[in-house]
Amino acid sequence: MIAAVDAGPTLETPRFLVTIQEADFDIAKLQNWLLAGAAAEGATATFTGYVRAEKGTDPIQAMHLEHYPGMTEHCIGTIVEQALRRWPVTAVRVVHRVGHLQLGEQIVWVGVSAAHRAAAFSACEFIMDYLKAEAPLWKKVIRKSGEHWVEAKNSDSERANRWQDDAS
Repeated sequence: MIAAVDAGPTLETPRFLVTIQEADFDIAKLQNWLLAGAAAEGATATFTGYVRAEKGTDPIQAMHLEHYPGMTEHCIGTIVEQALRRWPVTAVRVVHRVGHLQLGEQIVWVGVSAAHRAAAFSACEFIMDYLKAEAPLWKKVIRKSGEHWVEAKNSDSERANRWQDDAS
């Protein structure tokens, strides 16, 4: 499932592509996609999220992610469009996995290219903060003791909310 605005590679029309998929992704190919634009990229900023192990007596063994097809891509596309209005970026690529994931597997990749590093860093962080707080994706953790759905964290919402006051 893909939501895309992949207009021609010009500085006036940034490219973006959002993909929700079960399959793993290749970070090198995603990075190459970011750099296939108008040759104006002076910087890229990326984030890769993984299923992480926890310490304790009942650690996570795996994770299962679900989404609402169509709505999820639209919501993430809206987040990306907000970033495109705020920062002068040349391309944005978001890949989010769903389905059953084991410890250490990649979950999400966000990449942003821009002429300058400040825009790339800020837009990447902005998109990731909103993905954690608002994207319609549901996570179920699987432990030895059983399974349960993960509730949204206040800290994720607080990170996303800080952008409302930040005009940079």
